[in-house]
Amino acid sequence: MAFHDVRFPASLSFGAIGGPERRTEIVTLASGFEERNSPWSHALRRFDAGMGLRSLDDLSAVIAFFEARAGQLHAFRWKDWSDHKSCLPSVAPQFTDQIIAVGDGQRRSFALSKAYRSGATVYHRPIVKPVAGTVHAGIGGNEVFVELNYTVDYGAGLILFHEAPEVGAEITAGFEFDVPVRFDTDRIAVSVSSFQAGQVPSIPVVEVRA
Repeated sequence: MAFHDVRFPASLSFGAIGGPERRTEIVTLASGFEERNSPWSHALRRFDAGMGLRSLDDLSAVIAFFEARAGQLHAFRWKDWSDHKSCLPSVAPQFTDQIIAVGDGQRRSFALSKAYRSGATVYHRPIVKPVAGTVHAGIGGNEVFVELNYTVDYGAGLILFHEAPEVGAEITAGFEFDVPVRFDTDRIAVSVSSFQAGQVPSIPVVEVRA
């Protein structure tokens, strides 16, 4: 399966329903206690693209996008409007948003990630599809600048500094990002009359590991 570096129309994903999905295996013991385990270290997100359609023109755009991806064959970018920034949805990303690493004086390449905190627990989500032109980076509390100090691999979510950050320096970053997804169906079934009556088709998409 190839990845097409193109985003599903953001205006149509705006009304989509979806979010993260975890997989938990639960075994109930004879004592009544449970043993719980997850084979996934990271969630997968699922969405229904059909919920964002408001007109036949929207439907036509989705069908064209679906055909260009050959159904489930090729993955693509998806804007998750509920979670697409390194910061709160109401503000713009800043270079101080996320601590992504600590310099060791040798490494120059660092992967983007987003921390989700609740109490003492922190989950770090890999960010592999940042949006071009939105990445800001800092070293040791000072902002550094793209091209002058570093480059960004927008296909893999990596920052490559021209010079290795010094030992102990916090590497920080702020960014917007997309989710790598594919269609979770090879078939779109829709009736024009039912669509005009308000019955939208179900067009599921699912996150892929990238």
